[in-house]
Amino acid sequence: MGTDLKLRVRDLLDCYDRSDAAAADLLCDRHAADRVAFTIVEADLSSADLTYGELRERSARFAAALGELGVRRGDRVATLMAKSADLVVALLGIWRRGAVHVPLFTAFAPPAIALRLSAAGASIVIADTDQAPKLAPGPDLPADPPWRLIVSGADAPEGALRMADLLDTSSATHPDATPVAIGGDGLLVQLFTSGTTGTPKGVPIPLRALASFHAYQEFALDVRADDVFWNAADPGWAYGLYYAILGPLATGIRSVLLHAGFSAALTWQVLEKFGVTNFAAAPTVYRALRAAATTLPPVHSKLRRASSAGEPLTPEVVAWSAEYLGVAVRDHYGQTEHGMVVCNAWHEALDTGAPTGSMGRSLPGWSCAVLADDADTIASTGELGRVAIDTQHSPLLWFLGYLDAPERTAQRYTADGRWYLTGDAGSQDADGFFRFSARDDDVIIMAGYRIGPFEVESVLVLHEQVAEAAVVGMPDELRGEVLEAFVVLRDGTAGGADVEAELQGLVKEKFAAHAYPRKVHFVPNLPKTPSGKVQRFLLRQGRVE
Repeated sequence: MGTDLKLRVRDLLDCYDRSDAAAADLLCDRHAADRVAFTIVEADLSSADLTYGELRERSARFAAALGELGVRRGDRVATLMAKSADLVVALLGIWRRGAVHVPLFTAFAPPAIALRLSAAGASIVIADTDQAPKLAPGPDLPADPPWRLIVSGADAPEGALRMADLLDTSSATHPDATPVAIGGDGLLVQLFTSGTTGTPKGVPIPLRALASFHAYQEFALDVRADDVFWNAADPGWAYGLYYAILGPLATGIRSVLLHAGFSAALTWQVLEKFGVTNFAAAPTVYRALRAAATTLPPVHSKLRRASSAGEPLTPEVVAWSAEYLGVAVRDHYGQTEHGMVVCNAWHEALDTGAPTGSMGRSLPGWSCAVLADDADTIASTGELGRVAIDTQHSPLLWFLGYLDAPERTAQRYTADGRWYLTGDAGSQDADGFFRFSARDDDVIIMAGYRIGPFEVESVLVLHEQVAEAAVVGMPDELRGEVLEAFVVLRDGTAGGADVEAELQGLVKEKFAAHAYPRKVHFVPNLPKTPSGKVQRFLLRQGRVE
């Protein structure tokens, strides 16, 4: 990392990690009033610009309304909302009061909502009209809840408040509209992990984490003042909240928010009509675009940068994006607990290309390494081990520990506290590039060989009939474990013994002779979390739709 970038990291920490830091000032009020914060795009491609001046006035009104409802610094306020102008206003109103935001994904069912509201101790829930019925009393939600409900939209259930009414009757000059300083250690968000291997864990996010989110926008995504930036991720999850909402607000650079559900066709249209130059999305989005490309008109892409996070990119997606989007999408790696830490960065001072299959190198402000399996020492070059973060040399580190879970927090660190263990397995080459292998509990050990499922999955999807694939280890008396593959075929194709043999031969040819799947299961869908991650533990349990 060059001296200039080290200084930039220090500048960002000086900005966000101050005792007098106030989120509303840093995310809104300090930016020019006439600058556009977001372009809100509807499903019919109509759009409206939302300026920082408008955000300041409307969020101040909403903060005043929250104050009237008794919301004070540190109180938890949840949102069950799609990407919209009201969402951004609500978030800035929450932070203006010094309260803590609890994001809820709109695909959640009542049990998942109830778990998070209860764990967070939320006093207010703000929901879109179509989401409000999920909060009705029932088996999972109490008849007399400890929270008040505010509804964004025309209709509200009995007893709920309408956000529009609160905005109309509140004053932006009310004392409760004044930004509350919470300092760098003050809590901004309380987010929950997706819970792929157990009960979701609460992750408290302090205001100083904005330094890391801002740095990612600059260093990895290379978002510039003249960009049309669009992060398509949902803000109910970390990548969308951190880098489709918080990062853009911190940098003050205009961003696109699509107020509509995902479809490949609509994504194509937004990219073209709005001249998006910098795009970020999950791998599933790129795969869907690739699958639909032959049925849609060609997009006249203006993309300068394309980035992905959430799961590793497979090589065929990278090759496709270079041909059809005009830029090869780059893989970025991080976690809810830290944001993005290892990336194939786009910043000109960090851009050394993106080797095929690499998830990148440590970003400025972070120091990562691969530790050996049997000792808390750095593994040899190319050796498969545990991906870890050096707590002593990562100034952008902000993780405070899981909510009310000291034992689960302690499990994330080596005994001396030096290394944070991500729970992911990978390797690092001589040039510092990391390669993802698997979650630690997804690594397959067969006859003494450690096999990361991603390597095998990357080969399986090369077959022209395969849309998606997931590989898991199944118990085997002789070898301990053997590989089995779960494969989703493209529309109009059928599986059978011949296709299974082709896939087994492909893995032998392209990866390793010993690592071919002993069985191939042809399934209609792969079980995934709401954020799109494959739940391999369900496959191991045979729970496939």
